[in-house]
Amino acid sequence: RWLVGYGIFLCAMGVAGYSYNPEKAATALMSGGTFGALSMFWGWLMMRGFPFSRWAGFVTTVLLLGVFSWRAAVSWEAVAEGYPEKVVPAILISLMGAASLVMALLLARLPKPILPVASH
Repeated sequence: RWLVGYGIFLCAMGVAGYSYNPEKAATALMSGGTFGALSMFWGWLMMRGFPFSRWAGFVTTVLLLGVFSWRAAVSWEAVAEGYPEKVVPAILISLMGAASLVMALLLARLPKPILPVASH
């Protein structure tokens, strides 16, 4: 259920980014919606017992963590260079990165291992 909530959060952040600046933030809406929907799908599959979905959700979340970390750093650098219009996008991207970190940690700590362990 946490992964579904994370997906809803990503969609909401995409909408918030788009609402802040519709002319320049269409990618926020598309990426938030796309990866939010994908995360909700992985969560839905996990709730139905598909074991691969946990691994897929974890990999997706870790990749998003990398992207959001990079984009947040670039946005905060722009703010530091005197572009105050980048503050809201930097905050939204940072929030998505923080949520991705929490989600990745939650997925990594679930009782079942993410990767199968070979037994002898």
